[in-house]
Amino acid sequence: MTFSRLSKRNFILSLGAAALFAASSVQAQSALDDIMKAKLLKVAVQTDSAPYGYVNTDLKPIGLDIDMANYIGKKMGVAVELVPVVSASRIPALQTRKADLVIATLGKNAEREKVIDFTAAYSPFYQAVFGPKAISAKSFADLAGKSVGVTRGAMEDQELSKVAPASTDTKRFEDNNATIAAFVSGQVQFVALGASVAGNMMAKNPQLASEYKLLLKESPNFIGVGKGEDKLKAKVNEILAEAKKSGDLDTMAKKWLGRPAGDLPL
Repeated sequence: MTFSRLSKRNFILSLGAAALFAASSVQAQSALDDIMKAKLLKVAVQTDSAPYGYVNTDLKPIGLDIDMANYIGKKMGVAVELVPVVSASRIPALQTRKADLVIATLGKNAEREKVIDFTAAYSPFYQAVFGPKAISAKSFADLAGKSVGVTRGAMEDQELSKVAPASTDTKRFEDNNATIAAFVSGQVQFVALGASVAGNMMAKNPQLASEYKLLLKESPNFIGVGKGEDKLKAKVNEILAEAKKSGDLDTMAKKWLGRPAGDLPL
């Protein structure tokens, strides 16, 4: 093959690659247009993370995250379809386009930012280790040889793996309900949960005499958006900025958490 033919072939391949890149970029920016065209916003939410998202007595999802989903839908002028997920399926729901947004106590970290994008934060949250008053745990070293329950794929799982001693018996469960059930039944000595979920657990199970032990991470909740969906991200950020300015974010946080949202990171 001559040099000129090679050059021509490379030129054609370059054009093809550019076309594919352009097409993928257009597709990656289609979420907001699709939502407005269908007049429907699909939002992934959890139903096992009270008070952020859970099922009430009439079997309907309620909580701060559900209120936030409906708030965004109202501001966009579209209907909202709630897509129930567990911790491990939140990001896949975006990647497979089963959901346009994830509003499900989602913390932001470098690993997740490789595969999805995040809006500004919308509510406060932190992760910690909780356990019975009868068992001391003043540092993570005290978890050596102890069993700790955690929800697989949740922020608590990731943070606990960074600080727990090698001899810690970390038991992973598929959702918060299973993690809590393991702790309540005595399958594990400690449990790593989001503070509000743990607070709800302790309120329902006073016989456990459990308490806050060790802080894993301050982790405000962010809204997950498909990677490259900049127009949708910008629209949601616009709505969040207005909600922060008007006090609506504080109102929602007070309703469900008993405290205002306060200063949240962008």
